[in-house]
Amino acid sequence: MSSEQQNNPLHGLTLEAIVVRLVDHYGWPGLASRVNINCFKSDPSVKSSLKFLRRTPWAREQVENLYLATFG
Repeated sequence: MSSEQQNNPLHGLTLEAIVVRLVDHYGWPGLASRVNINCFKSDPSVKSSLKFLRRTPWAREQVENLYLATFG
């Protein structure tokens, strides 16, 4: 294991796994109320959310932080 990833609690998790677990836990409306981005509000899907989050670092960081706060 590289020393960079040793203390990373998200190591080994895909962005898709993070989004799916958050949606299972909160549902789309609950997720949208916690992370204010349109891909969670308007016709949400895992595929469209992943596309947006991969292109938008600030939004991805918010989703990862919510994941850590919820399941960390």
